[in-house]
Amino acid sequence: MTEEKLAGARIGIFGKGGAGKSTLTAMLAQAFHDRGYRVCVIDGDSTNIGLPHALGLEPPRKSLLEYYGGTVFSGGQVTCPVDDPTTLLNAKLSLKELPAECIACQDSRLVLLTAGKMGRLGPGAGCDGPVAKIARDFNLINDNGKFLTLIDFKAGFEDSARGGLTCLDYVLVVVDPTTASLEIASDMLHMVQQIKKGALPATAHLENPDLVNIANTYYKNSTIKDVFFILNKIPDQETHSLLLERLSQKGIQPIAAIPVDSAIRAAWLNGSLIQVGQAEGELMKIVRALE
Repeated sequence: MTEEKLAGARIGIFGKGGAGKSTLTAMLAQAFHDRGYRVCVIDGDSTNIGLPHALGLEPPRKSLLEYYGGTVFSGGQVTCPVDDPTTLLNAKLSLKELPAECIACQDSRLVLLTAGKMGRLGPGAGCDGPVAKIARDFNLINDNGKFLTLIDFKAGFEDSARGGLTCLDYVLVVVDPTTASLEIASDMLHMVQQIKKGALPATAHLENPDLVNIANTYYKNSTIKDVFFILNKIPDQETHSLLLERLSQKGIQPIAAIPVDSAIRAAWLNGSLIQVGQAEGELMKIVRALE
């Protein structure tokens, strides 16, 4: 069965703001669901909204951040992994153990969970590191079979520096036709390569040696197998060729190129299900590379 190839795998989607991370997450979730996988999508973006509707779902009424008691900056218990790299307590839960208000699902094989949003926490709520800790550590388990987990991380590079990469099996980097995307792609490749070589995180700010050991252990035990790059919002062959040339100079060979699609823009504007449409062929290249 194809399901066995990636059952239990954790795949993180990264990229600059607006590159199309959430679009790719939604389309991959549909593709893997259609192939028989049990798919858990974790919305790990602390500010962006819309992923539930892109999946054809209503947003969960309660985030995992709320379930775990809120951020330490607001008097809760979830800490930032930079200041406190300890593992999120009670991070492995089944659907039966989670409150219904934390879950949005099409069926028991496609589940959406929201790590947390910062917008309603008020001024002085602090950084969104606690959301990154949940995205890093949370694991949905199931007695009937392991979930393939897709994590839509916050835009930019920050969550990767918070240890978000260490608990992933595969990293997908979405690259749109911008200089910022090219630079993030290069930075992500370098960071993944360093982690795979055994590089340890910056811990000079941690005075407690036990915390230093915990942070180092995350990196030593990293499960990253590979990083893949996906071009997105490609308007024409000229742009495609230019991106390939620029990325090749950085040692990067993308595995797929998704064209601009006005139907996708309309879906985001209307808050409706994203249809794979003309991206199907390129999407299957990604699926095959991961499998």
